[in-house]
Amino acid sequence: MSTKVHKSKIDDGERDHYVSASRDEGEARRGAAAETLCPPPNSLAQKLKSLMAHRKDARGRPYVSRTLSQAVDDLPDPPATTSFALIAKLAGGQQDNPTIKTVLALCQALGDVPPAYLLPHAGYDDLAALEAFENPLARRLLVLLSDLPESEVRKVVAHLERRRETLGLSSVPDDGPSAEKPRKARRRRTESEAAQYAADALEGL
Repeated sequence: MSTKVHKSKIDDGERDHYVSASRDEGEARRGAAAETLCPPPNSLAQKLKSLMAHRKDARGRPYVSRTLSQAVDDLPDPPATTSFALIAKLAGGQQDNPTIKTVLALCQALGDVPPAYLLPHAGYDDLAALEAFENPLARRLLVLLSDLPESEVRKVVAHLERRRETLGLSSVPDDGPSAEKPRKARRRRTESEAAQYAADALEGL
């Protein structure tokens, strides 16, 4: 009888071990699934999902995998073809190493997004800054600022902020990137342009 009891204890212990191991495996699988559903904030998947949600397709709706794939095919000279299955894997985080041609095609279809934005690095998270960087004058300005003391750079920044306010331009937020394409602000007329506009309007009466 003591032998049977002892064997029962062993079986119970083994059963507890197997149940514990199965539970750990299940939690590991659920954790992996959660990582797939919620990619890291600086990942290619998260950035691509954000672009697809904020940019609009030909019907004025946010992109999904199929419509983005179609938008790539509709490009005049697409760098590459992209299936909706591939786009779904990229946006879902199941694949994170697309070819350069695929990145170029997706960025072009999404409204000429700077390809560097899809790099999984915090230094390339600011979409507005990357779009501004495509302007040669903006790059020239950055080079001129590169060796100045921080106090001088802050003075330049403060001056530019005042100039934007004077010209009636929208303020530049300092709270991170946005996937939504910024609207170009309307340029305010100078005094001479306003006077000329008024004179032309009077002549037209």
